[in-house]
Amino acid sequence: MFKNYNINQVVLPLDLEIKLDENDIAYAVNDVVTQVPDEAFASFSRENGCPAYHPKMMMKIILCAYTQSIFSGRKI
Repeated sequence: MFKNYNINQVVLPLDLEIKLDENDIAYAVNDVVTQVPDEAFASFSRENGCPAYHPKMMMKIILCAYTQSIFSGRKI
C-alpha cells in the first residue's frame, strides 16, 4: 500500500511568474514514468508499517534531479 498522490491537484503557486514551460523536461519525465506498468513496482509493496510514498513519484523526483545534474540525495 502506498500513499495517494495526485499531480493534477489545484494549487496556486506562491509566485505566479514561476511556471513550467510546455517543453520542460519535467513533462517528459512524467510521461516516461507513467508508462511504466504498476506491476514493476509490486515488489516494493509492504503490508506492515506506515504507507510509503509511491515509487513512481519517487522515480520522477530522482529523474528530474538527475536531468539537472544533481546526484546527491542531500541536495535533492
